[in-house]
Amino acid sequence: MMLSRRAAIKGVLVTTIGAATGAGSYGYAYERHRVGVTQASLQVSGLPPALDGLRVGLLTDIHHSGMVPAEDVSRAVELALAQKPDLIVLGGDYVTFGDRAFVGPVAELLAPLQAPHGVFAILGNHDDDRDMPAALVAQHIQVLKDVRTRVEIRGEGLELVGIRYWTRRAADIARILKKTEDTVLLLAHDPRRLTEAAALDVPAVLSGHTHGGQVVVPGIGPIVTRKRFPIIQGVGAQDNTSIFVSRGVGTVYVPVRINCPPEVAIITLKRRSQI
Repeated sequence: MMLSRRAAIKGVLVTTIGAATGAGSYGYAYERHRVGVTQASLQVSGLPPALDGLRVGLLTDIHHSGMVPAEDVSRAVELALAQKPDLIVLGGDYVTFGDRAFVGPVAELLAPLQAPHGVFAILGNHDDDRDMPAALVAQHIQVLKDVRTRVEIRGEGLELVGIRYWTRRAADIARILKKTEDTVLLLAHDPRRLTEAAALDVPAVLSGHTHGGQVVVPGIGPIVTRKRFPIIQGVGAQDNTSIFVSRGVGTVYVPVRINCPPEVAIITLKRRSQI
């Protein structure tokens, strides 16, 4: 029987803390709050020379809640702004279990985000379809919910295609992609959409959802296995499609991170021939 993600996190966490209380205490008291900046390069097939070097800030899996305080969210926002990316993507799961008590507050915490070419958001599995997007829009953040938008940068177009967590079929994604002419960047909360993106020859995907495993056990690895996800964190590829998966900012189910610190990711898009 395959364990649920929640059961896996809780089960391994209990074992880990039982074996190493110090590590568990560190993960609770310190590491989960230690938001840092991760720099990564992502190969993008067909990227025009004018867009080579474009820097995208990615903040995902905020999970603002009783376990993830406002201070952590504000720190992530400050770090992103300090990097001065060309555009910013918010990758979903702004709250946990759609908790309405935190919907408005998290949107306000994210409101200072700005970038020369805009701030764009998608929804995750913990976000509802009405209140969360409305709160983000009220803060002048554009929400891409099974739609796409074209951004012109340095005279070239970049198609940002944002899908909901529950949009999974290749045919449904294909309808959103129909008649795209410029380079496509698929924004999908779940990295498992890499399979559909590769089948549709989408050049690049940005995702979150996995939290990087949240708990990474020495000698074992992340408790979220590659059998469930094509990549747990960082850069990966399938066929002609590249993907970056962020560890995210917050925590879910248990307020602990071990060997898996939270991050704000700055992804530099590079022409494939130049890497």
